Amino acid sequence: MSLYPLILIVSLALGSCAAKSSDKGENGVSAAETASVNENITPSFSADSAYKYLARQVEFGPRVPNTEAHRKAGDWLVAELKRHGAEVTEQKAGLTTFDNTPITARNIFGQFNPGAEDRILLLAHYDCRPWADQDPDISKRNTPVDGANDGASGVAVLLEAARQLKATGSKKGVDILFVDAEDWGTDGDDESWAMGARYFANNPILPGYAPKMAILLDMVGGKEATFPREYFSQRYAAAINNAFWKAAAEAGYPELFTNEIGGAVTDDHIELLKAGIPAIDIIDYRAGTGFNPTWHTSSDNLENISTETLGAVGNSLMQFLSSQP
Repeated sequence: MSLYPLILIVSLALGSCAAKSSDKGENGVSAAETASVNENITPSFSADSAYKYLARQVEFGPRVPNTEAHRKAGDWLVAELKRHGAEVTEQKAGLTTFDNTPITARNIFGQFNPGAEDRILLLAHYDCRPWADQDPDISKRNTPVDGANDGASGVAVLLEAARQLKATGSKKGVDILFVDAEDWGTDGDDESWAMGARYFANNPILPGYAPKMAILLDMVGGKEATFPREYFSQRYAAAINNAFWKAAAEAGYPELFTNEIGGAVTDDHIELLKAGIPAIDIIDYRAGTGFNPTWHTSSDNLENISTETLGAVGNSLMQFLSSQP
């Protein structure tokens, strides 16, 4: 993702937008941990479980498209969604990056209660930045990042959410999308980012697929994180943003989810907004400095992940889902 310059904020037009077979998976979370709870009670999100999901992704190595780590991580994500009861569809596409590199992108889509008419789409990108181009050490700028926060954290929260959806037996129509090819972009070229999301938005993964809303999680595991209201989310999907911030306050995290307007971020949600799907972006952004300081650096690793942040975002998300009709 990147930040829009101010002039583009003013001029942006968004078209039709308004506003395994073991019960124990590779992350070490057992079925015994998924005891059913009353559907009317907000599920208890486990930050420790989410952290295990995050660490498992990092173990694969940088999940850069066209690499073995990327392929293995994708296979694992498919298996985990299925283990948690989702109906899984894979969407593959041959894409070309801004630097003319051909890549095979793979979006991974899981549905819970596919028969429900109203759908809520939850998404996070699982690919890694190919280069640590923001690293203060110039010698590291051509090496890929671990992507512990930028990529793996959002995926980890959604995997734990999937575990909770199975545990509760919720009847809501919830879809989880692990989107690919988000982070192979370059400054000054907005179309170079979010390629997997753009393909998803322009090529419905199921006939007539149109969720009523979408929530993107990006960089949601950093230490000392703060989540202001992302600019485009508030401008084009204010009702969803307001409902999520209300849920976060009810879950006990008003100090993390502030009412300030944050940056205008070029991220996967923009492609959904362009397609007419109300979408918001939950993303760590610090006033005065911008993204999490580990962004696109070699420091985006497990040492800089906070289970408290993962828990805050995850519990807020589950509170939001529980508040939806």
